[in-house]
Amino acid sequence: MANSPKNGLLLVNLGTPDSPTRWDVYRYLREFLTDARVIDYPWLARQALVQGIIAPLRSGSSAKLYKQLWTPTGSPLKAYGIKVADGLKEILDDSWHVELAMRYQNPSISDAWKRLKKQNITHLYVLPLFPQYASATTGSVHDEVMRILRKEQSIPGVTFINSYCDYEPMIQIFAENARKFDIPSYDHILFSYHGLPQRQLKKADECNHCLKVKDCCLVKSEVNQLCYSAQCHATTKAIAKELDLKEGSYTTTFQSRLGPDKWAQPYTSVVLDHCAEEGAKKLLVFSPAFVADCLETLIEISVEYQEEFVEKGGERVDLVPSLNDDPRWISALKDLVLSYAK
Repeated sequence: MANSPKNGLLLVNLGTPDSPTRWDVYRYLREFLTDARVIDYPWLARQALVQGIIAPLRSGSSAKLYKQLWTPTGSPLKAYGIKVADGLKEILDDSWHVELAMRYQNPSISDAWKRLKKQNITHLYVLPLFPQYASATTGSVHDEVMRILRKEQSIPGVTFINSYCDYEPMIQIFAENARKFDIPSYDHILFSYHGLPQRQLKKADECNHCLKVKDCCLVKSEVNQLCYSAQCHATTKAIAKELDLKEGSYTTTFQSRLGPDKWAQPYTSVVLDHCAEEGAKKLLVFSPAFVADCLETLIEISVEYQEEFVEKGGERVDLVPSLNDDPRWISALKDLVLSYAK
């Protein structure tokens, strides 16, 4: 009688410092930003920039922000990830072994793989917790998993889940979270995604399409289906359709720029300022690039953008909560993984 298959599910999010101290934030920034898929400069220039300038200078200010974010259970990103992993362990059958990892810092992908390997798994499913594919996020996770696995003598079957930007159950949960607000009372709605340098969008373009066709990202098609910006717009359109939002009542934007280069546009801060200048008083903001609330949502949007909006004459910036440890989200992830396991 054949042995029953054993499946390993590796959930991977971006990462978080081990603590909000300056040293741990420095270590996190150093590992994160020296990844060639994140800052795609030549090795020497990247090391000099990150280790000589960015990490030393930003670690102090970033540590202060992480202290605002920190909870008794630690970083929300990791705390929610643990709860999601535990929830999946409960609803998947005994043939599945689930581990949570962070691309940068702890728990590491390497340590998570060691735990899965001890279970003698026959197939590994890698699920990056990024709905939209980007080389700097999903691509980096896949790269690191392959780097680790290529050292093994026995490698199980591997399935990489690439993206799920318009996955219907996920879209419905974001929409339901938004319905807790009085949507018609808001002057405008922003769908704010983490930014990427335009050069990275162009590098990922195999069809000579990126930024050469007007509104090239507005509709996901065969030529741009792996484009991060196009997938962000697809997420926005799916949520807007679910909520029956009218054209012109919402805008897709990009936040978290770093350095002088041009990044994916329009920038969230620029659109926010424009809304205030046009007399808007209340903005509702989604952040659908993140499946768990974190520094970019709880601090950058809820605190920094709120302060900026008030300074420009606005009144309120309200954040639609992310998916976090919602039981509906855990169930949706189960269904997503099992759809790849058929």
